[in-house]
Amino acid sequence: MTDPLIVSLPGAALRDALLATGPLPENVELIEWKLDGPPPTASGQRIDIVVPPYMGASDRLGVLAGVPVRLVQSQSIGYDDVPAALPAGHAYANAASVHETSTAELALALVLAAQRGIPDFVRAASEGRWAPARHASLADRRVLLLGYGGVGRAIEDRLAPFEVDLVRVATRARDDETGRIHGIDELDDLLPTAEIVIVGVPLTPETTGLVDDKFLSALPDGALVVNIARGKVADTAAVLDHATRGRLRYATDVTDPEPLPTGHPLFALPNVLISPHVGGASTAMMPRMARLLRDQIERMSRGEEPRNVVLRT
Repeated sequence: MTDPLIVSLPGAALRDALLATGPLPENVELIEWKLDGPPPTASGQRIDIVVPPYMGASDRLGVLAGVPVRLVQSQSIGYDDVPAALPAGHAYANAASVHETSTAELALALVLAAQRGIPDFVRAASEGRWAPARHASLADRRVLLLGYGGVGRAIEDRLAPFEVDLVRVATRARDDETGRIHGIDELDDLLPTAEIVIVGVPLTPETTGLVDDKFLSALPDGALVVNIARGKVADTAAVLDHATRGRLRYATDVTDPEPLPTGHPLFALPNVLISPHVGGASTAMMPRMARLLRDQIERMSRGEEPRNVVLRT
């Protein structure tokens, strides 16, 4: 008899979405565990796949100490806070393929809203005013896409119909089938000509504070900076300074600190647009997460290695 493949899920929503993908292999056993206490299994029993909660997962990973787990399957792409939190002896997979599309949608929404003055129109409408104005187009703008992973490529695909002059920047310079990808070491030359910068880099020691006063000062007056990466990629004080002076515009889904405290001065600036870290939080998330989890289950049931493993402790 085949040993059961035990999969712990953080709640009913993911379980229902997983079951909606079709019948699972017969040996799969689903249990619920929010990582808010000891596992609901016998002491020492192996759990094959553990899926932590979507939000605040790193704060709960410590309970995995001493628990035999074959794979910790995250529901997020980013994992900058995981190495310090994940106990030794675990393999950790991120949720690449789940959030790229929705995050790219939000990036484009922030760009279009800021370019076409949507916040101004909403404010005028809430005051009962008709306030026509001519705003900058997205068409014909020079857009610097900083970060060329899965999210960056998804943003590139969605920018294509908008007829922009796209400049792609990654960790290292290279060429692909569509042209040049610049290295991040070229930023000093690229920023002065960028009208829109979309920041989508992972948070690393090298990218922490990347969007600082020097970075922002290199941009031309009126440029738009859009951050869908991590809050700590940007220096909040520098952003606040440039935005308060009206020199630059800023749209962001992430902040430092996060959540941004009530009454923070960034909230009051008309040239700043803030969404509350909802890039991946759309109706696309759960079905896509279920498809990824099903693929992992099927792979491991066949004795194959799981995909998306980004960390082993």
